[in-house]
Amino acid sequence: MRPVIPYVTAALLFGLGVYGVLRRRNAVLVLMAVELMLNAVNLVLVTADTTVRATLPHGGQVFALFVIVLAAAEIGVGLAIVLALYRLRANVAVDEIPLTGDDAPSATADEDQVVQA
Repeated sequence: MRPVIPYVTAALLFGLGVYGVLRRRNAVLVLMAVELMLNAVNLVLVTADTTVRATLPHGGQVFALFVIVLAAAEIGVGLAIVLALYRLRANVAVDEIPLTGDDAPSATADEDQVVQA
């Protein structure tokens, strides 16, 4: 078997996943793009395992199994965070997530209103 076709397919899958992570605004679609990237890595690991079998027998398949377990855990935690975010904000747009942790309005805005009144 020529390993070029699976490697090119994995590169296309990984590129599509990177595009999805960088361009999507919905958190669920970002998680799906991350899954595409993890599946591309699995394809590379299994292809490398079938082409280079002399050094470590079935090593690529074992690593691919670990990546599948990692992906399942990532989806569990990621969806829990997305559901909590949706319950809190009623929106799962990645651009609108506050990164500072301050949900209250700033004190200077309150002071400006008092000064103007």
